[in-house]
Amino acid sequence: MGGRGLSVMIGIGCAILIAGAVYLGGDLIAPVAFALFIMALVWPLQARLQRRMPQLLALLLTLIVTLVVLAGLFSLTLWGFGKAAQWLIANAGRFQTLYAEAAGWLEGHGLIIAGSMVETFNVGWMIRFLQSAAARVNGMLGFAVLTGIYVMLGLLEIDVIRRKLAAGEAGENGRRVLAACTETGAKLRRYMGVRTVVSLCTGLAVWGFATLAGLDLAIAWGVIAFVLNYIPFIGPLLATLMPTLFTMAQFESWQMAIAVFAGMNIIQFLSGSYIEPRIAGRALAVSPFIVLLAVFVGAFMWGLAGAFIGVPIVIAALTLCEQFEDSRWVARLLSGAPPAAG
Repeated sequence: MGGRGLSVMIGIGCAILIAGAVYLGGDLIAPVAFALFIMALVWPLQARLQRRMPQLLALLLTLIVTLVVLAGLFSLTLWGFGKAAQWLIANAGRFQTLYAEAAGWLEGHGLIIAGSMVETFNVGWMIRFLQSAAARVNGMLGFAVLTGIYVMLGLLEIDVIRRKLAAGEAGENGRRVLAACTETGAKLRRYMGVRTVVSLCTGLAVWGFATLAGLDLAIAWGVIAFVLNYIPFIGPLLATLMPTLFTMAQFESWQMAIAVFAGMNIIQFLSGSYIEPRIAGRALAVSPFIVLLAVFVGAFMWGLAGAFIGVPIVIAALTLCEQFEDSRWVARLLSGAPPAAG
């Protein structure tokens, strides 16, 4: 017991040190993590192309397809949030009136602090927030370029490394790492496929609900819900709160805002708790607590990008643990699958 306890304590200490290193070296480590994630998704495409054409041409076509997909998602994101920002600026007076009314109501119930709050949290603050968000998006260009370089170099080397590991040049542990990487790639592709299907269903449902409710920006809310649904927990929360706030300004009715908030939450609940588990199956089963922890730790480390990549990192780590007897219990314990019978 003493030896096992010491091993656990050493493992916890190592995890804390690794987390600190990841946080401090985020500018270097985050692009590597995203590059490995993208490589896991696109490698099957390059492998098929390489069987029909030279490697460099296959790499070029793979990168072009990847850039087109990412540019499409990026354009959708900018379009959706751009529409919301334009509507916010055009209807700034409505928001200011709502803030003033809310402050008056709170002061009438003895909350004097509301007066100072409305002076600080006003439409100008919201506009500055959107401007800073846009600046962050522009700042991601350097991150994207560095990630792209890592992806290109990695795709050139991945086949060589795979053959070396398969040949046993790194011993039995190398073969297990290769098996873990192969299985991780399959899981990550399935994970993104599931999230894409669920995000599409969520976006269409939000668009339909917003249209029926008579909300402005119905298409934009659907696009925003589709894009943000790729980020577990945080994305659906933002996709629910934003149209609720805009509903208050459009209809000047708390009852309508509550109805929209309830409708959006029902859509998110059905997609996240009913549709997604049935599509994903047991292959992607991870403890909900671990998923939530991965999202918030990732967000703390690297912002929204970290919130997105947190779950894939956990999937990769648990898959690697499954390949080794000493760590297999970790994968079984943190899996969301039910215990084996008997």
